Amino acid sequence: MLHIEPKILDKVNEWLTPTFDADTQEKVNHMISGNPKELKESFYKNLEFGTGGMRGIMGVGNNRINKYTLGKNTQGLSNYLKQSFPNEQVKVAIAYDCRHNSKTFGKVVADVFSANGIEVFLFEDLRPTPELSFALKHLNCHCGIVLTASHNPPEYNGYKVYWQDGGQLVPPQDGEIIEEINSLNYSDIKFESNADLIRYIGKDVDDVFIDASVKNGSFDTSKEAKANLNIVFTSLHGTSITAIPETLKRAGYTNVNIVEKQAEPNGDFPTVESPNPEEPEALKMATDLAEKINADIVIGTDPDCDRLGIAVRDLDGKMTLLNGNQTMVVMTDFLLKQWKKDDKLNGNQFIGSTIVSTPMLSALADAYETELKIGLTGFKWIAKMIKDFPDLDFIGGGEESFGYMVGDFVRDKDAVTSTLLACEIAAQAKANGSSFYEVLIQLYVEHGFYKERLISLTKKGIEGSEEIKQMMIDARENPLKEVNGEKVVLIEDYKLSVAKNLQNSEETVLDVPKSNVLIYYTENGSKIALRPSGTEPKIKFYISVNTTLDNVSDFSKTDKLLESKIDAILKDMNI
Repeated sequence: MLHIEPKILDKVNEWLTPTFDADTQEKVNHMISGNPKELKESFYKNLEFGTGGMRGIMGVGNNRINKYTLGKNTQGLSNYLKQSFPNEQVKVAIAYDCRHNSKTFGKVVADVFSANGIEVFLFEDLRPTPELSFALKHLNCHCGIVLTASHNPPEYNGYKVYWQDGGQLVPPQDGEIIEEINSLNYSDIKFESNADLIRYIGKDVDDVFIDASVKNGSFDTSKEAKANLNIVFTSLHGTSITAIPETLKRAGYTNVNIVEKQAEPNGDFPTVESPNPEEPEALKMATDLAEKINADIVIGTDPDCDRLGIAVRDLDGKMTLLNGNQTMVVMTDFLLKQWKKDDKLNGNQFIGSTIVSTPMLSALADAYETELKIGLTGFKWIAKMIKDFPDLDFIGGGEESFGYMVGDFVRDKDAVTSTLLACEIAAQAKANGSSFYEVLIQLYVEHGFYKERLISLTKKGIEGSEEIKQMMIDARENPLKEVNGEKVVLIEDYKLSVAKNLQNSEETVLDVPKSNVLIYYTENGSKIALRPSGTEPKIKFYISVNTTLDNVSDFSKTDKLLESKIDAILKDMNI
């Protein structure tokens, strides 16, 4: 039997008190007698808020998602809300996705809020995450909760918190709320619901949200162009089936082919290894259908419908999954063109992105003489930009991990409106004798060919967490001086908030919140970022290289050149 540290045993013993129900106590006892390793994993730390809220494996223990950890979060949040809005009737909105227990957890969270005298708007069934962000503002709520674990494996669930502006929690509120939560005991949770304060919402909000999505994602595409675009769509067993088909229909797209075997919401995600639209395997059923019916574009969304993967036909007519950077570049350029065409670019606009996303957004911003604001990883930082600069118009923005936001009617990445935007781009391109893919290549000719690759190393459990921690320590203590024969000229350390120019040894302060990210820049414009994931047991390496592209006919040759360069960088770094 594994040795259990005294501090872990203290936590275990707490969960064997009458504060916890008999079923929970029985499961804890079962782990004590039969699975001490799982016992340690379940209790060795408290689940923490990361870049996308709190995510974890479902089960008993303070390092697991369950009614008590969610209840404690909600109790702390209730206390904080009542302190923040002392003379108001506090209102919250709650949504949940297709995962196991999400509906049950949603009701638990609603019960705790109502027990604290807070009015609750609870969606009657699963809904997309962006609809929660929209509903929160639409219903004048103070706060919103989504029960989701995005694209994590089936055993996970999670808890995202949104504030009045419709964006996710950011400093200082997140720290203050965590402090409030940590000050509580599990016995402080009020689980007894006040049914009079819980109101169920559904189609009434759906209709307004879908209409707003159509308004914000439509751009003068002709009826003929829409009818001529052959679309394949998959919800990957998630929530987007409740909104995207209807949004496309109301926008005038008549040729939408749904992958029926993946249309039924299912927390087991039975037809995919991972419901992650970043992975080509997840969209295989959709791309197979596309080949069968000669579709122009494939769109797949993650379970909570805030991210989307897009596959389009390449120059050889083969269905190819674009990465998040490529999609973001095409979408942002399209929006900038629309604003310019409408004579709305006057210097009071901005686009948004993140520190690990493609540097090509800077080239686009320069070309349109529009400001680019860059924040930390996670869409909450892009939402914060909108909040912090109310005098500026937000055009659109995204991040490399397949998230995009069109305008600010929703304050989080939004696969509903972004799906419509992708179809608008594809439909207009096809009507003009081009394609989504050719639009991308033309942008490389105009602004430079930027190519990115993401490498994720999974390190599970306590040992994995320590290994990731040590890798970042080693990278800081022994920084790279050279990568693949190119001198490193600048190192940005977001944990220390310092950027060091290695050519003149000058240091400047990075004026963003601290984050465990390290970025190297080389003399030839290559960029390598190291970042532990905030929501998964992974360390991520983001590689970006670039060169000029003189014309479209040179694309394949130049693409291979950049692929080889990335391979060489990874080999040089032993990744």
